[in-house]
Amino acid sequence: MVNDPPVGNSQEAFMMEMRTARMLIKEAASLCSCICLLCHLIHVPEKDIFSGFASLNDYVKQRIVEFNQQAEKSDRTLSRIAEEAAASLKELKSHYYSSSRRLISQNLSGRWL
Repeated sequence: MVNDPPVGNSQEAFMMEMRTARMLIKEAASLCSCICLLCHLIHVPEKDIFSGFASLNDYVKQRIVEFNQQAEKSDRTLSRIAEEAAASLKELKSHYYSSSRRLISQNLSGRWL
């Protein structure tokens, strides 16, 4: 009979195991979702996370090299832009002062005429 203690205990134990298994499956799914989100945020392929830390370390080192190269390229570009801006400013300044002098001399010569 179902109400017999050994049968009731085994049914209860089975139900507890089923609940535990369901909880573990839900938690594993949540963990996988978190890992996928983390991979997306830090731009790491999921296969690198699951294949081991050695490949993940290699990937991180590779990304560090790429970021350093990009930083150097950005620094060169910014330096070039700064040099061009300084040259343009010098040219504009020269043009401004030469036209100011010309206007002042024209105004002065116009007053005396």
